[in-house]
Amino acid sequence: MTRIGHDGIYLDHAATTTMRPVAIAAFERATGAGFGNASGHHGPARRAKNALEAAREHAAELLGAETPHSIVFTSGGTESDNLAITGSALAGPRTSIVVSAIEHKAVIGPSRALERFGYHTTLIPPDGDAIVPPAAVADWIDTDTALVSVMAANNETGTIEPFPEIAERVRSADSSIVVHTDAAQYFVAESVDVAALGLDLVSLSSHKFGGPTGVGLLYIAPRVRLEPVLTGGSQEAGRRPGTSNVAGIVAMVAAMAEVEEQRSSFTSRVGAERDAFERVLAAGDPSVVVTAGNAKRLVHFSHVCFEGIPAETLIIRLDAAGVFAAAGSACQSGAREPSHVLTAMGMSDEAARRCVRFTFGWDTRPGDGAEAARRVLAMIGALR
Repeated sequence: MTRIGHDGIYLDHAATTTMRPVAIAAFERATGAGFGNASGHHGPARRAKNALEAAREHAAELLGAETPHSIVFTSGGTESDNLAITGSALAGPRTSIVVSAIEHKAVIGPSRALERFGYHTTLIPPDGDAIVPPAAVADWIDTDTALVSVMAANNETGTIEPFPEIAERVRSADSSIVVHTDAAQYFVAESVDVAALGLDLVSLSSHKFGGPTGVGLLYIAPRVRLEPVLTGGSQEAGRRPGTSNVAGIVAMVAAMAEVEEQRSSFTSRVGAERDAFERVLAAGDPSVVVTAGNAKRLVHFSHVCFEGIPAETLIIRLDAAGVFAAAGSACQSGAREPSHVLTAMGMSDEAARRCVRFTFGWDTRPGDGAEAARRVLAMIGALR
C-alpha cells in the first residue's frame, strides 16, 4: 500500500505505482489458465490467443477505438513512443517532425535519432507553466511535416496540455499529418477517447495506473501507416514482433477497466490529498513554490521548488523520514544536467535543481498529504 512499512508515505506514483489487486488477480488467472504461446495452434495456444484478443477488444472499448485492430501491445511506454515516432516517420516520404520541448525522452530520443537519417526535428517551447501553445505548433508545421507529438500531460509538472486543440489545428492545416500523444500520465486521472479527441497515435504504460511493469500499448488510428521498429515474427499484425506477454496484457487491461470505473472517486479523493499537501506546505513555509500552481494540472501531481535546498539532498533526507519522492521524472534521475522540462519552461539551472516531484496514487490513504507535508516542513527546517 501507500505506506511503506508502518510509517512510510510513497509519493512517487508517477515513476511507478502499486499493482492493483484486480490486476494481480487477472495476472494469476491468466498464468493459471495455461502457458501457451498465443501464436501457436494447439489447445493451450488457442486459450492464450483468446485471452489476448479479449483483452485487445476490451482495451479498444475503454479507449473508444474504432476497432480492436487499432490496439498494439508493447513492452511499455518507451516502446510505444518509439514505435509511434519512428514507425510513422519511416512510413512516408516527409522528413520533418514537430514535438514539444517538454516531451518524455522516449519521444525526444527517437526524434533526434532520426536526424541521422536526414530527418529534421523542431522542438516547440512551452510557456512558463509548461503549456505548449497550440498556435506555436501550427506555426511550425509545413508541407514536409510528417508527425506532430505533444503529450497529454507533462510527466514532471503534471500540467495538462491543450492536446485536443493542437490535434484540431494540425488536422485543419494538413489532414495528412500524423498526431501522436503520450498519455502515460494523463490516463491515470483523465479519460482518453481517441476518436473523440481526433488522435492518430496514443501511448499508454501499464505500471503508471496499477498494472504490471513491462507492458504497454499503442493506439493506431486505421488511417495511419506504421513501419515496424522491431523485426522478426508477425505478431500484432506485423507491427510489433515477439511472443505476446499474455498474462501481463490481461492484467494491464484489468487495471485499465478499474481506472475507468473509479475515475471520479480517484479525482476527488486523491485530489484532496494533493491539495492538503500543498496547503500545509504553503502555511508552514511561504517560500515554497508549486510549479505551474495556477495551471490546470493532474490531480495527483505536485511539483515543488524549495528555497536554498538542493533537491537531491532533500530527497535523501526525506527517504530517511519515510517520505519517498523524486527529483523530476525517473528517466531524469541521476542525470547531471537539470531537467530539460524545467529549463524549457525558462527556469534557471539553479532553480531547477531545487525542485521535487511528489505524486500521489490510487492507494494513497486519507491523511497522507497533510502528514507528508509536515515531514517535509520539518526536514527543510532542519536543513536550513
